[in-house]
Amino acid sequence: MPPLGRDDHVRGEGPEAILYLDLACPHCAATWVRIAELPLKLVFRHFLVASKHPRAPALHAAAEAAATQREEAFWKLVDSIYRDQGRIDDPHLWERARSLDLDLERFERERRSAPVAERVRRDFEGGIRAGVTGTPAAFLAGQAVGADVAGALRALS
Repeated sequence: MPPLGRDDHVRGEGPEAILYLDLACPHCAATWVRIAELPLKLVFRHFLVASKHPRAPALHAAAEAAATQREEAFWKLVDSIYRDQGRIDDPHLWERARSLDLDLERFERERRSAPVAERVRRDFEGGIRAGVTGTPAAFLAGQAVGADVAGALRALS
């Protein structure tokens, strides 16, 4: 599994959980609701499955675009998307960006930029190399967690 990098999205303290997630995945959203506030060091990595979730590329690009302005905005956008999976079209993304006080022109420019696409692709390819085949997927101390990601992480905290 790829080691932590300087551009990884990390939140919290405690035991480290590396998560490969799809922002358009309802299973990921359900898992996120159960783990987001646990006393863990959560590492978010992009693993979008666009064939199942056509909005995933736009959502992941939006999260990365928010991160180019403030790391906190990345996490707030992720939390917001997972709390409301029914509102993920572009107008809703712009509304969320506006509520986070992001520069909307910059947000839109970054969302469509090559560096943002490369960042998302790099996470995805790292997940493939680590053996991720679906989402949600998690690693604790370098070991893959079973199918009940939320249960395993709650037990760890």
